[in-house]
Amino acid sequence: MSEYNIRKRPVISVAVNPRNEGDREKFLRALSVIVQEDRAIRIRTSSDDVPTILSGMSKEHLEAICDRLLWEFRLQLDIGEPTVIYLETVHRSAEGESRYIRQTGGAGNYGHVKIRVEPNEAGKGFEFVNDIKGGVVPREYIKPTEQGIREALQGGVLAGYETVDVKATLFDGSFHDVDSNEIAFKIAGSMAFKEAARKATPVLLEPVMSVEVVVPEEYMGTIIGDLNSRRGRIEGMEHRAGSQVIRALVPLAEMLGYGRGRFYHSVQFARYEAAPRRDWLGGDGAGVTANKPVRPRTGSGFAANDLYAEPE
Repeated sequence: MSEYNIRKRPVISVAVNPRNEGDREKFLRALSVIVQEDRAIRIRTSSDDVPTILSGMSKEHLEAICDRLLWEFRLQLDIGEPTVIYLETVHRSAEGESRYIRQTGGAGNYGHVKIRVEPNEAGKGFEFVNDIKGGVVPREYIKPTEQGIREALQGGVLAGYETVDVKATLFDGSFHDVDSNEIAFKIAGSMAFKEAARKATPVLLEPVMSVEVVVPEEYMGTIIGDLNSRRGRIEGMEHRAGSQVIRALVPLAEMLGYGRGRFYHSVQFARYEAAPRRDWLGGDGAGVTANKPVRPRTGSGFAANDLYAEPE
């Protein structure tokens, strides 16, 4: 299974809103302070009626941020269930073509491009290549085409997640002396990229965590069985101060319900890997993965208890 070493990127999100609408300005100021102090956190706020999305490196990371909002900034919160941040990429080369033509009275819109999409080196990100020859696409429309592709990267063709580690080559197209403009080529670039990506064996990537569990020897079998049931892969075991230390790689989606219980465990991001399709795991084959990706929303999340409801 392919691996994608994408570091310093948030892997889990949660939707958070102030319970009292009058606290929104205070809430946003508090988030601004937190972001200045913690560069690993990401915050996305669009409008008052849409929850603010906090993204971080682990469930514990997000819980610590919410603790600060509660106790340090004295805010009452509505907090949703944490959700995994998936990514998308492609596994082979494919081509896409888009001819964007619109006539609305007066000058029209015309943009025509051919794009080749292929996997890029893992961790290298997006690369755009201009391979236009003979001026079939004028120079002033090259950058808008690239911009359209970059915008298309933000919503992948499988489940709408960001597409990473791909190379897009603009190799052909055409233009109209009167009707061509930057917007038409930007739209054509986006559409051609998506067409090519659908043909290029797109795959969903999921964050995988490095897990360490310290457990009495008599419970080893139980813990190993539980990790295996979560699609975990045991990486090693060692004896330490009368206990056994189990190290494993486990998909983050399978760790969200993994309680510390009576045994200590540490969880750190390891890498992104291609997520199995449901049909690979004996499912119905219609879904993208064994753990269908969902978007963050407020509700009964990890902080939905009296502790987060009414600070003294």
